[in-house]
Amino acid sequence: MPQSSAQVTAAEISRIAGVTRATVSNWRRRHEDFPAPSGGTDSSPLYDLESVRAWLASRGHVSAASPSEELRTTLRLHAQSSGSTPDLLLLVLAAASHSAEELTAAAQASDADLVARAERDAVAAADAVPAANPVRFAAGDAPVLRALYACVRNEGGQAALGVLAERELEDSAASGAYRTPPPLADLLARLIPGVPTRVLDPACGSGTLLAAAARRGTGELYGQDTLPVQARRSAVSLMLTAPEATVTVRAADSLRADAFPGLVADAVLCNPPFGVRDWGHDELAYDPRWAYGVPPRAESELAWVQHALSHLTPGGYAAVILPPATAGRASGRRVRAELVRGGALRAVIALPVGASTPLHVGLQIWVLQRPEPGGPERKSVLFVDTATESQAVGAGRGGTPATTRARGGSRSSTVDWAGITSRALEAWQAFTADPDAFEGEPGVAHAAGVVDLLDDVVDLTPARLVRASRVEVDPAELSARLDATRRGLIEAAKSLARSAGQEEWSSAGAGAREWRTATVSDLARGGALTVLRTLPEGPRGREDVEGRESGARAVLTGSDIAHGSGPTGDPAELRSDTAPVITAGDVVVRAVASGDGPMARVAGDEDAGALLGHHVHLFRPDPARLDAWFLAGFLGAEENIAGASTGSTVLTVSPGRLRVPLLPLEEQRRYGRAFCHVDELRAEARRARRLAQETARLLADGLTGGQLLPKSVKTGRPPESAST
Repeated sequence: MPQSSAQVTAAEISRIAGVTRATVSNWRRRHEDFPAPSGGTDSSPLYDLESVRAWLASRGHVSAASPSEELRTTLRLHAQSSGSTPDLLLLVLAAASHSAEELTAAAQASDADLVARAERDAVAAADAVPAANPVRFAAGDAPVLRALYACVRNEGGQAALGVLAERELEDSAASGAYRTPPPLADLLARLIPGVPTRVLDPACGSGTLLAAAARRGTGELYGQDTLPVQARRSAVSLMLTAPEATVTVRAADSLRADAFPGLVADAVLCNPPFGVRDWGHDELAYDPRWAYGVPPRAESELAWVQHALSHLTPGGYAAVILPPATAGRASGRRVRAELVRGGALRAVIALPVGASTPLHVGLQIWVLQRPEPGGPERKSVLFVDTATESQAVGAGRGGTPATTRARGGSRSSTVDWAGITSRALEAWQAFTADPDAFEGEPGVAHAAGVVDLLDDVVDLTPARLVRASRVEVDPAELSARLDATRRGLIEAAKSLARSAGQEEWSSAGAGAREWRTATVSDLARGGALTVLRTLPEGPRGREDVEGRESGARAVLTGSDIAHGSGPTGDPAELRSDTAPVITAGDVVVRAVASGDGPMARVAGDEDAGALLGHHVHLFRPDPARLDAWFLAGFLGAEENIAGASTGSTVLTVSPGRLRVPLLPLEEQRRYGRAFCHVDELRAEARRARRLAQETARLLADGLTGGQLLPKSVKTGRPPESAST
């Protein structure tokens, strides 16, 4: 029986051609020879893939899709035509160990040679993965194998692994599988003092937390996850990023079927599932892990907390991500009280809304330590609120501090990970150095006494406790600070008004101007620009990382572009020897279309010499053919970014699909001057906003704290007495 032809949707055609969906619709209406639908429905037609490719080739369109997008499409089409998808996770591990030249040769081999090579690679990888099943490939798998080798060559093993796991999660109908953001994973790993030898994650998912521990030098990694696909993904991912570590991952429910019952770890990192009522309350009622009380049915999170403590060596630390309700829900009061009374809870750190899924909730990090027999009595617990508004992340470009407001923001609010990490670690390290002498910071960090916490509710919410701490502020000092900030705001407002008053534009008339465009892929092939990026981290030893840490170059991140700040990234966390060095005049674009702030900018002198961070695309234009500001303005346009983005929860920008108008250089420069003015306007607005927020905060704090008095309506002077 012949195989059915592969079919694609209009959306997939747009990704293949590097155009918008509207362009595909126009092709269908205007070109009579455009392939007719071969399936689907009137509202959602399907087209024969080979016919579409032939039609595009006849008009000079080549694929502008990224290698990972090509792999994603090829997997779907293969499953559609054959009814199944081969197990490729082991092949990713093997392919990542080959050089770029070897991967190119494999992708260009004949179907028979490609299948034979893939089977040899899979066999070699199976020896390194515990309990791996043998994998066999057929001749019909050649397109998928070719796309996988190309993806690993161009984007790295982690990118290919992510596409495969995404597909398997869809096939398994699994829900609620979310990846912990890498900055959050790094923060959890850094909250563990020292470098633990053995780390466990009992809900490891894709292995992000264990990978963070490996980056800090941990040599033994243990993971467990309920979903088999996540367990396999985690194992392969950790072997890619930490080949020197011993990796052991199992698939089972950690609460009901602990795969490591006798394991005693130096540290536990965990982001467990939230709000699970069927976690095993009845059958685990007499489980020995519940040393601090049987968790109520509605408190699965407290079961995970005690599971983590049960796997720690005395004195070992655990960092667990929990929903904020765990800190104050009435049903968990007794267990919380015992955790505080027994000295197991050391710190609760509140994160801003949007830091991790679920994005509408401000999650918390609980830092726990298993008490040591005969150890010191713990008299206090640290509470940190990193969600405090007006967190400066460093000096912005042109000396303007870049800030973000996470509390109360939308799901797309940009998260200031540099500020969160700094605030949390500074407080935690100062507290652990001398808990009794810890002074804290009003509104940010406070060490609450155990006796004070053990009231009727045992509410461990950081926002409530850090705001309850108050220090005396000198009225004259606060008034002087307010006056200086207010004068700065007045000057910033005048500067903003001057920038807004410059007219660098005029009306286009009755209708919007239209122009011919070209994709970045076409421009790169023609030599008008070069596209550069930092390849994902590869299987390198610890000595390579330490060598890279010695370099003093800063790293430009996507957050820096969004906030308008200079390079703030840590080169020690880059873990890549392929990072391009930025030069003045380069155009940098964020690779993830999310958050507030601009998507693109032109690198200035303050960016020159910095390394290009992950999730940032670099476009180096030929100045004789492309104006940098013109290029940045159109690349960062909202419509352009939307048309070049793929994904559902996370929108990833495919740089080759971005489009640029084809205009003479002199006209480009006119647009460039206008876009440069837009950038200056943004900078002035950021400065004015920051000073306005700081002025309002100081004024409100002074009035409510008694340091400032309102003026009399009649005299314009403060009242003679502040008494009531």
